[in-house]
Amino acid sequence: MEFVSIAPGEFMMGCSDGDALCNADESPRHRVQITKGFEIGKFEINQAQWMALMHDNPSSQQGSNLPVETISKLDAQAFVAKLNELHDGYHYRLPTEAEWEYAARAGGNITTPEKLDDVAWYAANSDDETHPVGLKKPNAWGLFDMLGNVREWVSDLYSATYYSQAPTADPSGPSPEQYARSGPGRGGGPPAGRGGPGPTTPPARPTLPPDATPQQQIDALRQEVTQLREEVQQLREQLGGAPPFAFGGPGRGGPQPFGPGPGAPGGGPIQSGFGGPGRGGLQALGSPTAGPAVVGAGGELYDPLDGLPTGLPVVRGGGWDQSAKFQRVSVRYTYYGPTLRVSDIGLRVVRVK
Repeated sequence: MEFVSIAPGEFMMGCSDGDALCNADESPRHRVQITKGFEIGKFEINQAQWMALMHDNPSSQQGSNLPVETISKLDAQAFVAKLNELHDGYHYRLPTEAEWEYAARAGGNITTPEKLDDVAWYAANSDDETHPVGLKKPNAWGLFDMLGNVREWVSDLYSATYYSQAPTADPSGPSPEQYARSGPGRGGGPPAGRGGPGPTTPPARPTLPPDATPQQQIDALRQEVTQLREEVQQLREQLGGAPPFAFGGPGRGGPQPFGPGPGAPGGGPIQSGFGGPGRGGLQALGSPTAGPAVVGAGGELYDPLDGLPTGLPVVRGGGWDQSAKFQRVSVRYTYYGPTLRVSDIGLRVVRVK
């Protein structure tokens, strides 16, 4: 693996002045200081590098120099753990969201729309396929594929309002302790007019230490899945046994329609009333009139009535408007639970001494 040294510095994080199509969770634009230098992968992790440590290849499109993808947040953390077992004098980890955007912005030298084809694979030029890492030109700091190709896991958890609360120096996302599941739409009573009262005392989300192993995280998620299934069943009984519906995620097959049954390409089948994670999509179980958070078989938490989920991992990648080829690096994605595998999410690694 090749790395690029990134010096400490500061930048404006979030939607830039004049950016079009900004999402609410990319604001407010705010100053961030990166007080410690780090090294970040020059390229996205490719499949040969992944297989050398993990001895499998989950990617939906395979090739030794294609970026590894269809990996979950836990998969990415397991890969990082394997790197740390090498004991080569470095500590490896995923970048924070702030580090990722700092490196992507490369000192403010953002690619202009007319030059986007030079540096990025995106909807209009990729043929809906991943491409070997490093084929396009690097950004001003020598990093390849920071825009386009696959999106990349970062270490932060998600909060739609975190940008207004984040510290100026070295923000690393909200802590897991902030995410007890409570309130309308997340295990408490649903909003008025949405099917009557719900459970008033939801089970607490499992609390894990910061150094929890991947297996401990998996066990905690399984516990939460069981708790949520019980909540869903209780609410369905209150609603007179309303049937489940499928909600597909934004994978390569496109969004899935509402309705019972297996759904559209890109999503997994409905099994025993619970949606499987499926390649390219996220499934959820619930009632169109109920307000609780719901979960698929893999433990992906998503609330179909309450907008963006909270406390899930963050994925970063450049965004653009296909027709105008307008590009920005502030786009955030977060519909993916820590066990969910999606066919256009990979990783890039940071190392520090």
